[in-house]
Amino acid sequence: MTAHMLLLTGILALAPMMSRAAVGCTLSNPARDLQSLFPEMTSYREDVKELPKFPQGRELYEALHARMGGELDPVYEAFDTPYTLYSVFKGEERIGYVHGVNVPGRGGVIQVFVSAEPATGAISKLFFQRLESPGGAILRARETRDQFTGLSLADFYKHDYYAEVEPGNTADKIARIKPPAALPEDAKPDWDATLRGLRKNLILLDIFAFDRRYEPFFKRAEEARQKKGNKP
Repeated sequence: MTAHMLLLTGILALAPMMSRAAVGCTLSNPARDLQSLFPEMTSYREDVKELPKFPQGRELYEALHARMGGELDPVYEAFDTPYTLYSVFKGEERIGYVHGVNVPGRGGVIQVFVSAEPATGAISKLFFQRLESPGGAILRARETRDQFTGLSLADFYKHDYYAEVEPGNTADKIARIKPPAALPEDAKPDWDATLRGLRKNLILLDIFAFDRRYEPFFKRAEEARQKKGNKP
């Protein structure tokens, strides 16, 4: 076998592994994008977060899996997927976090970013960096994205709880969120992907930035689910 053939054989053998490589999500132009979100910003910091490098990384990955309530995508949600957490400062004060994730959409990957309040963990803004969808303009519209302002991970876990014990409770903020009326039917999968991406984003932010402060809400919902004998 010639050297050329050996090289080609090696590339072909690696191809499946290359196609499954984990894909992270970063801002295209952090300085510009963060300044746009926080006009008062004086500096920012990027921290790359990789679960395999955490002391209990595998445990955290299983926790992500459990809190998502479904299978994880092998490319965008693999154990070794890198994440980038942006901290935004005004002088010495941290005034915001920004974090993005990839989720599979109808027209390809959707990149969902949120900015969050450091004190409360609540969403101050949701935006798409990448979105190819027949309903793209509607999903990007401010009135669509404004539905998510002020929500936190606690609201998603409370939604899980109410779904078990009291469906229709008016305190369930997530249940009140509806797709835009003008959204085409074939764009509904991208709406669902956006909600999924938002939940994942908040779970990861809770791990990376908030020391898992919302765990009591998850455990309460889990206890309710197990009490009723329902599956995740």
